Amino acid sequence: MRIAILDDYQNVALTFGDWDSLKADITVFTEPLTDVVKQLQGFDCVVAMRERTRFPAEVLGALPDLKLLVSTGKRNAAIDVAAARRGGIVVSATGYIGEPTAEHTWALILAASRNLPQEFRSMREGGWQTGVGTMLHGKTLGLLGLGRLGAGAAKIGQVFGMETIAWSQNLTQEKADPHGVTAVTKDELFARSDVLSVHLVLSERTRGLVGAAELAAMKPTALLVNTSRGPIVDEAALVDALRRKEIRAAALDVYDTEPFPADHPLRTLDNAVLTPHIGFVTREVYEIFYGDAVEDIAAYQAGSPIRVME
Repeated sequence: MRIAILDDYQNVALTFGDWDSLKADITVFTEPLTDVVKQLQGFDCVVAMRERTRFPAEVLGALPDLKLLVSTGKRNAAIDVAAARRGGIVVSATGYIGEPTAEHTWALILAASRNLPQEFRSMREGGWQTGVGTMLHGKTLGLLGLGRLGAGAAKIGQVFGMETIAWSQNLTQEKADPHGVTAVTKDELFARSDVLSVHLVLSERTRGLVGAAELAAMKPTALLVNTSRGPIVDEAALVDALRRKEIRAAALDVYDTEPFPADHPLRTLDNAVLTPHIGFVTREVYEIFYGDAVEDIAAYQAGSPIRVME
C-alpha cells in the first residue's frame, strides 16, 4: 500500500502512531499541495489533516488508485463523502478532543485584552510598558454558538467573573440554562458583548454571518475572537472595521485562505492578534489523529473498515 500523509506542516506525523506496523510505502507532504490530482497519483491511501486539502468530486474521480481516505477529526467539509462512496472510496474518520481549541480561545482573549504581542515585542527590544490593558472581570462574554466548545468557553468566562450571553439560530433559554448562560437575540449579542467569541460550524447558513452590519453594531471597545472557521466572519469587512477602529481588536486563529497569505492586510494591523490555526495543534490531539489513522488503515487492510463517514 502507498500512503500519502498530507499537510504535515511540522513534519511530526510519523512520530505519532505506529506507522511501521503497516508495512507500507509512506510519503509525507510537509507543504500544501500545488496540484492535488498530479501529486497524489498512484497512492492507495491518503491521510488528510482536517480541511487543509479539498477533495471535491472532480478530484476524487481523477484519483483512480485511491481506495481509502482518512480524515483527521470527526467531520470534514472539504471532502465530498457522497462522491467518494460512489467511487468506491472508503472515508474513515478519527477521534477528536475540543479542549485544546477552547484553551486557545482564552489564550487569544487574554493576549488581546492585555496587549501581549506588543508587550512581548517591547521586552525583546529592550523596552518596557507600552500600553494599558483591559480586565475581563465584570465584562460580558458573548458566544456566537453554544455547542460543546461555546459552552466550554462560557464556563471559563464565568470563572473570570464575566456575564455570559449567547445566540444561535436554534438556541433557547432552556438549552442555555444548564450552562448558566443567558440566551439573547442576535442584535443583543453584538450590541452587549465586550468579548464576542465565534463557536459555530461553517455552513451556507453561517458563512459571512458576521458582516459589516454586525461589526458596526459592536461596542468600539469590543474584542472579536474567532477560533472556529474563517469564512464565518466577512474578512474584508473585518479589515475595514479594524482600520476604522469600529471595534478595539480582533483575535483570530482561522482565515478564509490557509496558509494565510503573506501580504494579507490583517498582518499589518496592530489591533489584530493572529495565530496560524493552531487551536487544535497539540501533542494530545495529534496522538489521537495519527494513532487513529494507523488503526483506520490497518482495519481497512484487514477488510473491516472502521469509523467510516456516512
